[in-house]
Amino acid sequence: MKENIPEKGASVQKDMETYAIIPYISGGIVDSAMLRKIADAADKYNIKIMKLTSEGRISLHGIREEDLDRVWEDLRMKPGGHLGKCVRPAKSCIGDICCKKGYQNSVGMSQKINEFYCGVPTPRKLKIAVSGCPNSCGESAVRDIGLIGTGKGWKLLVGGNCGIKPRIGKLLAKNLSDDEVIELIGRIIDYYSEQGVEKRVGAVIEKIGFKKFSQDVLG
Repeated sequence: MKENIPEKGASVQKDMETYAIIPYISGGIVDSAMLRKIADAADKYNIKIMKLTSEGRISLHGIREEDLDRVWEDLRMKPGGHLGKCVRPAKSCIGDICCKKGYQNSVGMSQKINEFYCGVPTPRKLKIAVSGCPNSCGESAVRDIGLIGTGKGWKLLVGGNCGIKPRIGKLLAKNLSDDEVIELIGRIIDYYSEQGVEKRVGAVIEKIGFKKFSQDVLG
């Protein structure tokens, strides 16, 4: 029976024979050259199913194990479908790049977060979302760490998630600059990892209490 191949960013599929990969697309922003490379690889390796993911990436399904290395070579992209217990690539709305309602550059912020933290090991998977305004099109309230842009900076929510037991994140800090966001996310990840509890961030906060979590993280 085949298994996931994390070093190749490959997740075994339902048929237990073929694999899916997700090329790294920072901030969900693509250009025509990138799309052509993906389309050319799909044609060359008979990849029948490609899916736009909720995180703003493109998953390629049904790849034979013997083709994995060649697919990655042709794509000339690094894996973005991080498997297992780590910080996942940050999700983002379009923000103030194009949206008339955007207060902050959510795409740029998500790219900064990815540069610092994507792939960092954590007790369980840790998802981050960035929204450029309170409409929260990035679904920031239901991620382990969520950012919402305002006219005065960033609000940071913590402890949200979807899944079997959905949680809405709690407001940890507001009016943050970009640099303050990056620093605070690092403190959250470090504190979460130090607890040694193999549960999502929201469950850890529920266990120790939001007041203590806030005091410890914010100092």
